Parts: sequence; C-alpha cells; structure tokens
Amino acid sequence: MISPALKPPADGAQSAHPAAFFDAILLVSFGGPEGMADVMPFLENVTRGRGVPRERLEEVAHHYELFGGVSPINEQNRALIAALREELDAHGIGLPIYFGNRNWSPFLSDTLAELQAAGVRRALAIFTTGFSCYSGCRQYREDLHMAQQSVGPDAPEVLKARMFYNHPGFVEANVDILTRALAELPQERRAAAHVAFTAHSIPLAMAQASRYEQQLLEASRLVAEGVGVAAEQWQLVYQSRSGAPHRPWLEPDICDHLRTQREAGAADVVVVPIGFVSDHMEVLFDLDEEARQVAAEIGLGYVRAPSVGVHPRFVAMLRELVQERLDPALPKAAVGRFGPSHDTCPVDCCLPGTGRPSPWEPGAADGGRPGRPARS
Repeated sequence: MISPALKPPADGAQSAHPAAFFDAILLVSFGGPEGMADVMPFLENVTRGRGVPRERLEEVAHHYELFGGVSPINEQNRALIAALREELDAHGIGLPIYFGNRNWSPFLSDTLAELQAAGVRRALAIFTTGFSCYSGCRQYREDLHMAQQSVGPDAPEVLKARMFYNHPGFVEANVDILTRALAELPQERRAAAHVAFTAHSIPLAMAQASRYEQQLLEASRLVAEGVGVAAEQWQLVYQSRSGAPHRPWLEPDICDHLRTQREAGAADVVVVPIGFVSDHMEVLFDLDEEARQVAAEIGLGYVRAPSVGVHPRFVAMLRELVQERLDPALPKAAVGRFGPSHDTCPVDCCLPGTGRPSPWEPGAADGGRPGRPARS
C-alpha cells in the first residue's frame, strides 16, 4: 500500500497543503558503496531476504575491486545536486535540496528524519530515472513510504516529479551527447555507424505492466532523429540482466547485439546508455568492461557515449520540472508522440500481475547480471 502522501488526489483534499506548495527538493537514488569495506554490507542490504548465495555476492564484490570498492553513483549524484543548486539559484528558486538513497548511505529514512527536523512539510522527489516500471518508479515510492513510516506520523509529505523520458531537455542533452560520440569516429565512417541505445533489462512481466519499453523506444527514436540517424541504423538493446535464466527478460542483450551487428557487416557501433542518467557501476562494468571487450574480440569499432550526468540541458530540465510543480500554470514540456507523464501515479501503476518481482529479481532497473545481485 502506498501512502496517500505519495499519491495525493487531484483536488488535494487529503493534503494539508496547496497543490503547488513545496519547501524542499529530494533527490532519490539507488545508492552504492564508497570503499571496499562497504561493498559486502551494501550487497547484503540490497539482497536482504532474497536468499542470494554468499558466493554470488562475492562474485559481484570482485567487480568493485576494479574501482577500489567505490561506486561512482553517490559522487555523481552530489555533482548533480551541486549543478542543480546553481541552476535553481540562477532562477530565484531557493528550495533546499536533500539526498536520499534506497540501498546505501544516505538512506531515505535518515534523510526524511533530517527533513522532519528541519521543519520540511512537503518535498518534491526527483528520481534518478526517467522511465516507468516497477523498479524505476513504484519501488522508489514504496521505499519512500517505508521511510515515512520509520519517521512517524509527522514525516514530511513526499510527492514525485514526473518521468522525463520525452522532456525536450532530456532529448536535447542526449542528442548533443550522441553527436559528440559520433564525432569520435573517422569522418568517412560516421554515416555507416550503427547506434545501440541501451537500458537495463527487466522481466517481461514487469515490462508488460508498465510503459518502460514504449518510453525507451520513443526516447531513442527522438534522439536518433535529432542527430539524423536513420531508423534502420539504430536499435534499442538491453544490458545488466539479472535473475533466473529460465525467466524471460527484455532482449537483445548488448553483447549479443554487438556480435549480430558484426556478422551483418557493421564496422562501428556507438553505444548510448539512454536508460541511465549517470555513469555508475552498471555502465562502467557492463559497457566499458564487458561490451567493450566483446567488441575488441570481434574487431568491431566501439564508442561509448556518456550518460546525461550534469549536462547543462539535463540540469536545466530538472529545474523546469521543479518550476512546473511550483506553478501549475506553466506548460509541461514534452516532445514526440506522447504527452507529458502524469504527476500522480494510479494505484496499480507499474505493478506486475504477480504483485512484485520474484525474490531473485532484485532491483531490476538498477542493477544485476544473470545469477548476480543488483549493483550500482
């Protein structure tokens, strides 16, 4: 059950505050370890109650050794908060920004307690994902509700900003990023390069209960068209699959796709992690280590574009999402075939028919590999 504070009615009848009232912003993310001593406790926290064997946790822990045990996600979120702070200040928006994670420090429960102590009554949450599915939205809302419960009846209300997959700011940032990535190829090879947009794979049951795949396809199309990449020269593919091999997940996998493209005669592939907003462990290991190694083995030119990170247009987009909630009279920007996403999620939004992902599908939109727990 999601708290009414996380899904207020359209008329605001169940809230003590006007619809446009907010006195803080809360950036909500997955979290990750910041040293080798944190790695196993972090993995144990992510997979608690799911019966993941110790040896599988140790396998993932070895990946962190390549990066000194530090997931870049927390530092990247701090950089994003700093950039957003400057952007808000430049537009006269003085709301404080707080930071809370689902799975590692700063935990959401601690952050909500901090908000309560500071006198915050209602915060606008921005999730570090632009696409709708159970693990990309609803699970964040559930974790926020649990954090509210831990704080008590005086916990702040938390409403969420809408999904931004088709916001012009997100699209324009990725257009610029893809343009720059293509420019890394020799000029005579750019026109023939294949573009692979990647996102985290999720179980088909989860995908069918959401607009995840539809939104990813739309965002990829908008970016490809913005750069002038023909429809036959790009494809949406997936990475970071986790869970039992017999359960169907979204495909094709990026590594399989690279092999297919090479067999079809492709000389170069540019990979765009459109499903992610920062270059955290998923991107660094799955794309910069595994996929890059496959490309090298099969003789395929490989360029990996960065995620939007702190791209100025993306940061400006976040400010625009805040502004539209502070002033309902402002238009909600959206491009492409669909309008802006909803502010308030329906009761059954992104909920698979089974109620939840299976126990061995942890954090599907945030981390994992076949037979491995989630990471970030």
